[in-house]
Amino acid sequence: MTTQIENDPDQMDHKTCRYICDAVGERLQQNMRPEPTLSSRLQQLLDEMRRRETDHH
Repeated sequence: MTTQIENDPDQMDHKTCRYICDAVGERLQQNMRPEPTLSSRLQQLLDEMRRRETDHH
């Protein structure tokens, strides 16, 4: 039995997609200067994103 990914050469598997997203995120963090202070809303969103990433892994 073949999967949909095997039938469509334009599709990436989840592991490859995650690896690329992580690499792009790391590169952005290295190249972007952090804001001196974040708005409270943006800080809340970042905290929530970090919490979800920790919970997911």
